[in-house]
Amino acid sequence: MNYLDKSLYEYSRTDFYPFHMPGHKRQVQNESLRNPYAVDITEITDFDNLHHAEGIIKENQDLAAELYHAEKSWFLINGSTAGILAAVSACTSRNGKLLMARNCHKAVYHAAYLRGLETVYLYPSYEPFCGLNGGISPADVEKALEENPDTEAVMITSPTYDGVVSDIEKIAEIVHRHGIPLLVDEAHGAHFAFHPAFPVSALELGADVVIHSLHKTLPAMTQTALLHKKGGRVSEEKLEEFLDIYETSSPSYILMGGISYCLRYVKEQGQEQFGQFWEYLQECRKALGKLRVLRLIGKELTEQKDIFDFDCSKIVISTAGADIDGPGLHELLRKRYHLEMEMEAEQYILALTSVADSREGFQRLTKALLEIDRELAEKHAPEGFCFIESCQQVHNERVYPVWKAMESPCRKVPLEESIGKISAEYVYLYPPGIPLLVPGERISPEFFRHMEELKLQGLTLQGMKDYSQNSIYIVEERKNNG
Repeated sequence: MNYLDKSLYEYSRTDFYPFHMPGHKRQVQNESLRNPYAVDITEITDFDNLHHAEGIIKENQDLAAELYHAEKSWFLINGSTAGILAAVSACTSRNGKLLMARNCHKAVYHAAYLRGLETVYLYPSYEPFCGLNGGISPADVEKALEENPDTEAVMITSPTYDGVVSDIEKIAEIVHRHGIPLLVDEAHGAHFAFHPAFPVSALELGADVVIHSLHKTLPAMTQTALLHKKGGRVSEEKLEEFLDIYETSSPSYILMGGISYCLRYVKEQGQEQFGQFWEYLQECRKALGKLRVLRLIGKELTEQKDIFDFDCSKIVISTAGADIDGPGLHELLRKRYHLEMEMEAEQYILALTSVADSREGFQRLTKALLEIDRELAEKHAPEGFCFIESCQQVHNERVYPVWKAMESPCRKVPLEESIGKISAEYVYLYPPGIPLLVPGERISPEFFRHMEELKLQGLTLQGMKDYSQNSIYIVEERKNNG
């Protein structure tokens, strides 16, 4: 029997370096939370109540609002997921309509299911030169709102998991002209507000509700996040009403204490620490600019259509044109160099960096990638960067809304017999948790081929009840099921 607590402790004593979340990178020494059991309390006198904050918790939430230039901020100890669920629910009526980016996190789809929403999708641009999904086009937002005047809110993800930022200011102007709120999942941009080298936060560009995952890029513990509101288009009371539903009634004071520490860190040490972080990051990116076969993705992305900005704290290394794929590079870095990446994709890997990363960590990553690159160059000269088409997002035909597909009679069929049928399940890679297939969408030959290619590369697909990935649940279509 391997006990999780003991295994975690043993792992912490190894030399594996985390280029993944949480953003504290196991480097933070917080004397106040050194012994978590000693500070694990409930809502006792003088320690306030998250669901009725009037004292110390309210004071700390007010500090978050001050630091992020929000009108009101709330602690989230169920991660950004709780904030997304609350935001979407507060801004839509039951059976209403949501305009959302197709590359939103699965939590947005869950919110659509819970509220019985009709969803209209905005597809991000696709950048074949680097194999990444790009940004959301303001023109597409305008067109979709004109075609769907009964839309109640717009939800987009910016930055994406890979660091791609959309033109929030333009999108906000369009959305507000139609009299509805813009919600931005900025989970991966919690650090934007604290150094001018990073993109401008959506809170400064007109978004009405913004969700930040502190634990992704700041020195905070897993599951900690913030929900912010700005402007008068979204009801504060509605947000609190739904937060009361989606957040646990027994919030962890350890996690809330961790949020408080993170805010204090930014307030008291942020300027110095972020300056140092940017220095380390520039050194790393400059060195990786010498890669010959592998390729560092950077600000050149902004020359592409609908990519407004790029978060350089994301170290995205392309394997296109190299004699290795994303999963292979991920495994090599892990086994040979004891470097844990945040994500592997078909033709790239993502190293997530934060203000808590050390210079030594950056140097280890740089040295490893340059060494691998030299070996690849000796074996096979690059023939140019050419991405396989399976990276491109498949536009699946939507037959039913999510809620209807999930609540209809369904049956399990072998995967190869599912083509042409309507999915009753999600299929996604985690990370990043963006659905490749959504309940209610028809399973196309293109999707099936994409799925098989991902499986061949050793990438694990999630969402299906069958963990072996050999079968899938489909909607039982009947003549009167229209």
